[in-house]
Amino acid sequence: MQTQSLSQFEIWKLAARPKTLPAAAAPVIVGTAVAFFEGGFRPLLALAALLGALLLQIGANIANDYFDYFKGADAGERFGPLRVTQAGLASPKQVRRAMLIVFGLAALIGVYLVWAGGWPIVLVGALSILAAIAYTGGPFPFGYHGLGDVFAFLFFGPAAVCGTVYVQTHTLSPLAAWASIPIGLLVVAILIVNNLRDIESDRAVGKRTLAVRLGARGAQLEYIIMLVGAYLIPLALIPLRVGSPWTVLSWLSLALIPRLLKTIFTQKGRPLNQALAGTGQLVLVYGVLFAAGLIIGKLAG
Repeated sequence: MQTQSLSQFEIWKLAARPKTLPAAAAPVIVGTAVAFFEGGFRPLLALAALLGALLLQIGANIANDYFDYFKGADAGERFGPLRVTQAGLASPKQVRRAMLIVFGLAALIGVYLVWAGGWPIVLVGALSILAAIAYTGGPFPFGYHGLGDVFAFLFFGPAAVCGTVYVQTHTLSPLAAWASIPIGLLVVAILIVNNLRDIESDRAVGKRTLAVRLGARGAQLEYIIMLVGAYLIPLALIPLRVGSPWTVLSWLSLALIPRLLKTIFTQKGRPLNQALAGTGQLVLVYGVLFAAGLIIGKLAG
């Protein structure tokens, strides 16, 4: 990539990493569908939750760019998206300022959500910002200690989906909890591909992701487990009589998986970026179809 001719917009677009945003949007889409199914849909709050989630994801991406630069994780050959700090496209001071601005905007939206949802939203929002920073920053960056997968599941699954439901309905139901599981698992799958791609470079700088700990074969197996778990949930909901049987519409997204598995099991390094973007698309398509199943189930009532 010719970096000399990049505009300021293109530089900050690189830092924001828009291809990761489906991971932030899908939980809100599913949580809003749960709220609709349970008769509590509030469009303005749903929109605010979506904007807040997108800002948190962008803030996390900029924070990773900033903190990985100081930890040397982006040194040497890099297979992932260009990092603006390491590439010298923006100074560390500029990147830190951008991070604070984005998290500040997310906090402003959070004020509205707190007004509507009360203190539980304060807790979810504060922990989400803290986790976004602590993934690669702070005294114990959990992304460097093999805990990134756990936190990705918790914050993109239960926290994001249930938080979206709660702010609209002021209640939490078994459906909200169940619906959060497949989304959390699929977002973990995105992280697995990212870490599988970077196994060698992460190992070289002491970044002990779960993929580094498990090895390539173990990471590939973990990816399959995440997918299987996500697609079993809609089937489990039928005998449990939770939600709507129409959530099996999410199985239509299975058509995207063979190409992903072929790439993950046959490629290394930079070609895995295709599987990374493809898994992000899978999360969004699955989430939209799962949400559509709940909406159809409610309307068919």
